Parts: sequence; C-alpha cells; structure tokens
Amino acid sequence: MNSFIERSSQWFERYLVPPLGILASSVHLQAIRDAFIIFTLPLIIAGSLFLIISNPPLPGLATLLAPYQTALTVPFQLSFGLMALILTFGVAYSLAQYYRTEPVQPAILALVLFLVAAMPVCNLADLKLGEILPYLGGQGLLVAIIIGIITTEVMRWFRTSRFTIKLPRTVPPNVKRAFEALVPTVLLLTAIWAIEWFISAHTYIGTDGKLHQLTAPVLLMRLFQPLVVVQDSYPAAIFEIILMMLLWSVGIHGMNVVTAMAAPFWFTTLANNVHGGHGIVTEPFFHIFAHLGGSGATWPLVIYMLRSRSTQLRTVGKVALGPAIFNINEPVTFGVPMMLNPIMMIPFILVPVTIVTLNYIVFSLGWVHIPVVLQPFTVPVGISGFVASGGDIRGTFLQAFDLAVSAIMYYPFFKAWERILIAREAATEQEASQSAARAEMLQQSTH
Repeated sequence: MNSFIERSSQWFERYLVPPLGILASSVHLQAIRDAFIIFTLPLIIAGSLFLIISNPPLPGLATLLAPYQTALTVPFQLSFGLMALILTFGVAYSLAQYYRTEPVQPAILALVLFLVAAMPVCNLADLKLGEILPYLGGQGLLVAIIIGIITTEVMRWFRTSRFTIKLPRTVPPNVKRAFEALVPTVLLLTAIWAIEWFISAHTYIGTDGKLHQLTAPVLLMRLFQPLVVVQDSYPAAIFEIILMMLLWSVGIHGMNVVTAMAAPFWFTTLANNVHGGHGIVTEPFFHIFAHLGGSGATWPLVIYMLRSRSTQLRTVGKVALGPAIFNINEPVTFGVPMMLNPIMMIPFILVPVTIVTLNYIVFSLGWVHIPVVLQPFTVPVGISGFVASGGDIRGTFLQAFDLAVSAIMYYPFFKAWERILIAREAATEQEASQSAARAEMLQQSTH
C-alpha cells in the first residue's frame, strides 16, 4: 500500500502539478482574485447586511420597516451596486503591484476609463444614476476586468518604451511620473471614448419598452449572456468544483484560482438574484453550502480525527478544531494530508461533487431559497446557511444534511488511511524501541 501511495504521489507531482501550477501562477488571475478579495469583498458584505435589514425574514418586522425600505437599501445600492467601478480600480492596482510598477496612476486611470465606457454619449446633466447603476455593479464586471488589465499593461509598456515623455534627472520624481503617464492616458482615454461613442450610436429596447443607447457594459453583457446562462448550470458547477478540488489536491488554493475566473459570472448571477432572479451557481453556493468546514467539506473529518487511534490524526484534529468552526481547513489539508494522498484525494473530490449535485437539485426545485446574500466564508455553519438564503431556516437544514452526507462518504476512506498511519506509527515505535535497546546493550558492553 505504501509503495502504491508513493507511486501515485509521484504521478500527481509529474503530470498534474505543473499545468495546474501554471494556471494558478498567472499574474492576471492573481490580480483579479486580489481585487475581489481586497477591494470589493468588504463593500459587498457590508452592503449585503443592509439588504438583510431592508428585507428581514420575520413578517412582522418586514411590515414595520416597509415605509423605510427605500432608504435602507441606499447603502446596499451604493456598495454592492458600485462593485464593478471599485473592481476596475482594484484590478489595475493589483496587477501593477505584481509588475512592481507604480500602482496608483493606472488604477485611477482605469476607474475613469470605466466610467467613460459605462456612460452613454449624451448630456450627462440629464442622465439619472439609476439608469446606469446596474452597469456599475454586477453587470459591468467583465468590462471592469478588461479595462483594469488593459490600462496597467499599456502604461507598463509605455514606461519601458521610447514613446514616453522623458524628463531630466533633476526633475522631481512625482513630476516625472506625471509626464510619463501623460501619453498613455491621452491615448487610452481617446480610444475608450471613441469606442463608447461608436457603441452609443446604436440603440436597444429596454425592459421599459423604450429605446436606450448601448454602452460597453450593455453590449458586452448581451454578447456574453449565453456564457452567463451556461455558467449558471449544473455542468458548470461540477466543472468548477472539480477544478477547485484538483488544485487543492496538489497544494494550490483552488477556490482562489476558480474565483478569479468565475467571479464575474457568480456576482452577475447574485446581483440578478437580489433583483428577483433565480440563479443558483453563485459564490455562496460554493463557499457556504459546499465548503463546510473548509474546501472539501472536511468538518466531519475533524470529529473523526479527535477520536482516532492514530497519534498523528488525533493531534491534527485538536489543532484543526478551532479553525474548522470558521471554515478554515488548512490544518486538515496539510496535516492529514489530503493533498497528494491517493486515498484521501478520492473523497476530497467526490464529497464536494456529491454535495454540489444534491444542492443544485434542492435549489432548482425551490426546496430552499436560492442564495442572495454574500457574507464572509468564516461565518460558522448553521448561521451562514440561514443568512445566505435570505433568512430561510431551510438553508441551515440543508447544511446539516450536507454534513451528514460528507460524514458518511468520508468514513471508509478515513478508516483506511487511519489503519495505514497506525501501522506506520507502530513500526516507527518498534524501530525506536529496538534502537534504544541496541544503544543500551552497546553502553553496557563498553562498561
């Protein structure tokens, strides 16, 4: 068995780790991931709290707050609703930091370029914020990411080219940076404005039955609408959860990598859910209902380990108990270990796939309210399911059911791995005792 594990681990390291490592090390994906986590996540979570307050799960409280609902949703609309605008800044800033170049100038320019791209070419004095607010939030995420990346790449190229304005060394550094950014700023601003002017020359019929000018976010959302629909599907959910767990299985943070690629679609679907949509595959669908105790739904493993006859597993269980309450399972992933372990990798992938399948069926049948609220992944299981489903207690029951499924599926694999570790520990202890006995005999012979 040990030789099988060693051969399998070598195969994983040779054939799986390199391609998955290249995917995870992409600076563009890392910049998108960091932008979501650092710049937009706090705003989204804070805004979601106001969404819960304005739509409380208790009927009596909802009736009491009904006259103030419009006022209570303003913080939500100006935080969650400006997600794409903030993300543009964040992507450009994070990417510039990865390239070790000055990050503030490309970030501010990207923000301005996004506003130019999102606004129809008209008299802005007559433009109402409510008309463009959807495209500054969830529906503008794709444009935000594209502009953030392009802005930083262009400014980085100009800084190292001969087409930038060079000033003498005696000029203060801040002045030099301002003139170095002048040429790419003028070119990018002109290019985005010209593209938006061309797009705005065309119109579309809105949900109100009236003609509206096209903008870059509107056009891109229409082009990518089939992809958004496909992403909010069972095959997409299965592909994403398998990729997450494969990455984790070779020691790469799977959720971060997949989030960088899929987050624009997740948050677009989540934003639609807030306004009456019925999408299922969102960020809470994975973080809240699939990763119970951490990626891989490893909460039951912690309980098993606390009662294990293996010293290694029992020690890991004691260390992992506290973090598991807040859905942090790195002690489990690296302590069992789950990664590069052919025995534990099977349930590590299979359990989340099963849970995602069951949850997708439950949400699609309407047995539990679809996820509508984003929250920190560290919210304990039980509370998080209730909150994510908009105050539906069935969300908590679904999490409990998922934990039961995880416990049943992990058990036989856990026992198999436990037997191997017990045998190893016994062999190590026997070898240690034999070494001690030989040392004692040698010491006695010298006397």
